[in-house]
Amino acid sequence: MATYGKKASDKVEKTMHERKQGTLKSGGSGKKVTSKKQAMAIGLSEARKEGGKVPAKKGAVKKSSTKKAPAKKAPAKKSSTGKTSAKTSSRKTAAKKTARKSTAKRSS
Repeated sequence: MATYGKKASDKVEKTMHERKQGTLKSGGSGKKVTSKKQAMAIGLSEARKEGGKVPAKKGAVKKSSTKKAPAKKAPAKKSSTGKTSAKTSSRKTAAKKTARKSTAKRSS
């Protein structure tokens, strides 16, 4: 079980009292706080800021200081000579152009 310091206890007690009085406001929007859980969270947050003994937040995860080794990259593949690929690519573009022309004629 997590243990809390005296400062955390005092802050939570103060915020709960403010909540009951109706004077406790949230930091972001400034709206009135009516939830007990939110009042406790505000009190713990204030205690944390002032250096009180409060455990870390539930969702907070510490980042490790160890660095990972960079991933090894695969060697680049050599491309084939430009002559054969240029011929096939020009054939493909020519085929696409003729296909576009024929579909344009049909739609007209």
